[in-house]
Amino acid sequence: MQRDVTIRTIPWDHDPFDPSSGGSFDFDALIVSNGPGDPKFATKTIETVRKALEQRIPTFGVCLGHQILCLAAGGDTYKLKYGHRGQNQPAILTGTNKCYLTTQNHGFAVGKIQKGFKQWFTNANDQTNEGIIHAKYPFMSVQFHPEVTPGPMDTEWLFDYFLEKI
Repeated sequence: MQRDVTIRTIPWDHDPFDPSSGGSFDFDALIVSNGPGDPKFATKTIETVRKALEQRIPTFGVCLGHQILCLAAGGDTYKLKYGHRGQNQPAILTGTNKCYLTTQNHGFAVGKIQKGFKQWFTNANDQTNEGIIHAKYPFMSVQFHPEVTPGPMDTEWLFDYFLEKI
């Protein structure tokens, strides 16, 4: 599905709020993408996301971006014993009986959910956190990859939901 948006990709260590870091630019929202490794090592990205949250810029995290959003807001993450790998990880939408088949590839998970946020999705296999959403502001994230379609009913709708909040 085509969406009428302009996307700019910036490196993990670029601060779009700092004109001295190569020039700042106007943007309406921030998507923090997936990537490898321990989210606690992405200190520059965490700081950038913290600035976005402070300025109430709509922010959506995916996979590693989910963990970074959590850390930027004051939550915590931990290393999973085995990680979640593959394309049949069941994620339950909190408060419903809806379960989505999701694709995942990560070794860390959100532990402490910070004040103001609530659990959005839960892993049906081990009850780990699969997503958080802020009660008041347009801040949300998911541990899985909504841009892929492992099941008949994929989670691409999350991008439309986020765009509605901008």
